Order: sequence, then structure tokens, then C-alpha cells
Amino acid sequence: MKFTQNTLDKIERIVEESGYVIRYERGNFQSGYCILQAKKVVVLNKFLQTEGRINTVIDLLPQLDINFDALTLESQKLYHELQAVAVEN
Repeated sequence: MKFTQNTLDKIERIVEESGYVIRYERGNFQSGYCILQAKKVVVLNKFLQTEGRINTVIDLLPQLDINFDALTLESQKLYHELQAVAVEN
């Protein structure tokens, strides 16, 4: 997987299509992110570089309530690929 802004945008789209809002803020994040489940808000450390942002969002996906049926076909395909990568690791 390439660590580009385009890849990050596609992964973020999966989260957003499931009803979450992604915000980049500064703060004291131990893991680079914070999830506010009641409001479906994901807050990421804005100081992370693109590769760090991609890895952080990929790490978050299993913890989020992703509505697979609400995803576009392109997002569904990428979501399956990301799940396969997560199983390998």
C-alpha cells in the first residue's frame, strides 16, 4: 500500500461513509487518536505525517461500527483489502 494523501483520503472516506466525523486536532494523544463513540467523532493527532495518519486510521477500523452496506463499491473493496492486511499482521 502506498502512503499517499490519495490513499489517506480513500481510507477516511470509509470512516465518513459510516457516519463518523474525522477531525485533526492537537493534544496529548497516547495512541494518536481519540474516539468519541456517542457523537461518532474520531479525533486524530494533527502532527502525524501522512504515513502515521494512514496507519492510525487502519488501526482504528476494527474499533469503529462500520456499516458495510452504506459504503460505496470502491470503499467496500478497499475495506476488504484493509481487513486482509490486518489479519496478516
